[in-house]
Amino acid sequence: MKLNEVLKNIQPLKVIGDAEVEVTGVNIDSRRIQNGHLFIAIKGTQVDGHKFISKAIELGAKSILCEDLPKEMVEGVTYVQVESTEDAVGKAVTIFYGDPTKKLKLVGVTGTNGKTTIATLLYNMFRKFGHKVGLLSTVCNYIDGEAIAADHTTPDPIELNELLSKMVAAGCEYTFMECSSHAIHQKRIGGLKFAGGLFTNLTRDHLDYHKTFENYRDAKKAFFDGLPKDAFAITNADDKNGMIMVQNTKATVKTYSIRAMADFRARIIECHFEGMYLDIDNHEVGVQFIGKFNVSNLLAVYGAAVMLGKKPEDILVILSTLNSVSGRLEPIHSPEGYTAVVDYAHTPDALENVLNAIHEVLNGKGNVITVCGAGGNRDKGKRPLMAQEAVKQSDKVIITSDNPRFEEPQDIINDMLAGLNATQMKKVLAIVDRKEAIRTACMLANKGDVILVAGKGHEDYQEIKGIKHHFDDKEVLHDIFNVEK
Repeated sequence: MKLNEVLKNIQPLKVIGDAEVEVTGVNIDSRRIQNGHLFIAIKGTQVDGHKFISKAIELGAKSILCEDLPKEMVEGVTYVQVESTEDAVGKAVTIFYGDPTKKLKLVGVTGTNGKTTIATLLYNMFRKFGHKVGLLSTVCNYIDGEAIAADHTTPDPIELNELLSKMVAAGCEYTFMECSSHAIHQKRIGGLKFAGGLFTNLTRDHLDYHKTFENYRDAKKAFFDGLPKDAFAITNADDKNGMIMVQNTKATVKTYSIRAMADFRARIIECHFEGMYLDIDNHEVGVQFIGKFNVSNLLAVYGAAVMLGKKPEDILVILSTLNSVSGRLEPIHSPEGYTAVVDYAHTPDALENVLNAIHEVLNGKGNVITVCGAGGNRDKGKRPLMAQEAVKQSDKVIITSDNPRFEEPQDIINDMLAGLNATQMKKVLAIVDRKEAIRTACMLANKGDVILVAGKGHEDYQEIKGIKHHFDDKEVLHDIFNVEK
């Protein structure tokens, strides 16, 4: 593909060299450059790609897209100057990969909690409808039935468009993807055409990056601001930011709620650890999920399927067959008669939701023991809030390590404990070793009790000092219970 075609949706400030040069690939990582590639220099949060322009040229780059032109130009290389490479990269990459989202229906899911569950359930549902479907999520990416490991909630623009183009080549008609606040803010989804967007909820998270809650909210809102007129925007009317998200969108707005009037509504009829019996838009259906927050998630899935043209009765039939996503309120029953629940909850709001769901099922007939921690090198402000939420709804709490990353585990635990008073501390233990923390919780549990192991969910590693060590909460519990995985 010629460079000028790759740039057709971009307005350069200056082009120096041959705009007809052939582009054999596009990259933002100079280490991946091959002969004939276009290198896009992005001023990232950690590293400025402009420092690697010369390295990219050494490796074979024949064109450079940048904000600041280098002082010395290399003969035979074309330099394109733009106001913002972050804004331009998605537009350029989308064209290079054949504009894949014009050939399938792409639906994005954003919000603090519930993104993985909703995107994955939509993926599973539409495959059961008989379609070829793509999934881009925190847990794993899928090109129909082919699994591809996921490193980020939303991949970088190069990987994202490459995956989308492979989905088109595989015959996928739909793709469902999580859209993180980082990805929206960094324009990783720039250039993509969305058929629809869903908003789950908004609570404190990622303030280490966004600095303020308002910045975090506005990053999410930008996704809906950018939806086209022929798209749909489904928002959670039960969240105080639900209508703010869609106030400036051009898309068709629909709402869902478990508390108020909305386009899509539901209520719980019965609730057990094995699932719930729901009324969704005056249709009764049994589902294999628990918790009010999961009712909201299922409503979002139902609403999206309706907006994508499926019949409500057919949607509910498939909804009743779907299972929970790995590591999301996943129960493991012990031989001694108590239950352990593994969940990804790593924000105060998510922890509150999961504990509420557990109490809805227990109905005062058992104790709750919570094992939780907080991630290192992330928003420190939520650490004491996590501890407070755990103590508020648990009979016993064990504070332990999550993914300490480059921080000392004990320092993170101390930050969490700092949010508790002397009375609250009476029902708290601090055990740095996560395996021992889980084992201790099991020793404290009696028949009918529930242990919540929160924070890691589907993750099968613990990140310490830059190294990922194998660690799986579910494996640990299975070993303790001496039951098959």
